[in-house]
Amino acid sequence: MDAKDAVKAAKAYVSDLLQDEQIRDLGLEEIEFDGSAAAWSITLGFSRPWSSTNSVAALLRDAHARRDYKVVKVRDEDGTVVSLKQREFAQ
Repeated sequence: MDAKDAVKAAKAYVSDLLQDEQIRDLGLEEIEFDGSAAAWSITLGFSRPWSSTNSVAALLRDAHARRDYKVVKVRDEDGTVVSLKQREFAQ
């Protein structure tokens, strides 16, 4: 599996899993291949309806706070998603 296929698998998984939460702006943030685990770690970012704000100043100040980031681990061999974790950023 190449990087593009891994990203497609991760996006499809998150979109399907969180479809009831009406996520939007799903996008690729990071990608890494772990040869020892034979898996891709794909970080995806997205917004949820309750995370949006109407203040431009708040948007600029809290850019990370208004998006969620998840790391999806995709098995290289068959494209199976094996984990989904919250991506935390150092403050």
